[in-house]
Amino acid sequence: MNDGLIPNRYAKALYKFAIEEKASEEVYLQMKRLSESYEALPELKKTVDNPFLPVADREKVLLSASGAEKDGCLDKFILMVIKNNRESSMREMALSYGKIYREANNIAQVNIVTATQLPDDKLSQIIEVVQHQLEGKTIERTVTVDKDLIGGFTVQVDSMVLDASIKNELKKLRLKLLKR
Repeated sequence: MNDGLIPNRYAKALYKFAIEEKASEEVYLQMKRLSESYEALPELKKTVDNPFLPVADREKVLLSASGAEKDGCLDKFILMVIKNNRESSMREMALSYGKIYREANNIAQVNIVTATQLPDDKLSQIIEVVQHQLEGKTIERTVTVDKDLIGGFTVQVDSMVLDASIKNELKKLRLKLLKR
């Protein structure tokens, strides 16, 4: 079975439940925190997937990683996921929920990577151009510095990437020279 199918179904069910409970934004922030926890702590997946860890402990771990409250909307979902032995897909469920929420609320994820820390006015110019292109979408942005770019920047909007880095220009030049 498709690995994305099950997490996506669970995420859709959680989204509908969260809408009914008027907690969709709160659950979005919790699921975002949960996926960030999985990324920052690789041992989290091993802990949650451990069949010898009692259900109550797995629940506590996932609640702690998401920042959710006991007996809240996400807690009920987590218990259902554990009961159905689907906790190994919890990170994918969190990512799917985020995607569903952003689509429903007209939110675009924008990741700006620069070679050096940009002054606020330059960063504002980039964001303004991106905002103009997205026509009314709300922007959820992250800005990071990657010295490997050498100079310039990259802007990723959802799955599209604009690469205006010197590293990319050098790569293109290298490929041209190799073709000759």
